Amino acid sequence: MNVPRVDLASLSLFTLVARTGSISKGAGLANLAVGAASKRLSDLEATLGAELLKRSSRGVALTPAGQSLLQHAHRVLSDVDLLVADLSDYASGSLGVVRLWANISAVTQFLPGDLASFAAANPGIRIELEEQNSSEIVLALLDGRADLGIFADRTPALGLQVLPYREDRLAVVVPRGHPLARRRSVRLEDLVDYDFVSLPRATSLAKRMKTESEAMGRTLKLRIQVRSFDAVCLMVAAGMGVAVLPRNAVKAMVASLDLRLVTLAEPWAERHLLLGLRDVRAAAKPVRMLLEHLNPR
Repeated sequence: MNVPRVDLASLSLFTLVARTGSISKGAGLANLAVGAASKRLSDLEATLGAELLKRSSRGVALTPAGQSLLQHAHRVLSDVDLLVADLSDYASGSLGVVRLWANISAVTQFLPGDLASFAAANPGIRIELEEQNSSEIVLALLDGRADLGIFADRTPALGLQVLPYREDRLAVVVPRGHPLARRRSVRLEDLVDYDFVSLPRATSLAKRMKTESEAMGRTLKLRIQVRSFDAVCLMVAAGMGVAVLPRNAVKAMVASLDLRLVTLAEPWAERHLLLGLRDVRAAAKPVRMLLEHLNPR
């Protein structure tokens, strides 16, 4: 066994392949060609003198040696993150970059003001913000593609440290002349017979609506799916259906289109947005600074 030849890039690739059960998927997350990733894994097996993966047409599975390596790899990579975080505290000049991934609710409602005040107080830190679905944000944090994430509650986040960020409230958006427009509040059962305008199925809001309607034994009548809150409101204004969106995120758009916001009287209409990262202790100093700004104690 030639331990000095075990490199961190190969260990990281191995953890991605182990998690996805696929060399091609792991290679994609590591931004490697499949052939290059396969060679790295073969070289890693040769270096360690043990078969790590059982390959088949359905993907890959870990051998007992692979299971053992996976435990050590996670610990080694976590220690490297901690090392980088400690050294970053001694950096001078530009403090660095924070890769922040957030869902559309956070980007639309809260982050503009929060990031503006952070940037004013910390001009040496650059924030790279990417809007993504909540589930994609969690995967990016676990894979190391994001430093800090903001996602909706109910998103599986095993392996992450999670802190509260903000809360929002869902409401029903309807055209002015709609039968529900004069109601002060409605329940989901009042909505399921109408056509729906929705965000894409992969978003946390669409998943929440699907889960709650199926719990009633009903299926939402999805007429159209679009990618932004503004587009949803425009479709509602065009008579394509009703929608459920965060109240504060769309108040201005609703007023400009002469739509109506009706209270959604459901306990699950109160949502919590969460901050997530792999390990606060191992986070670089700029990440910890932004985390403390977004979650002041």
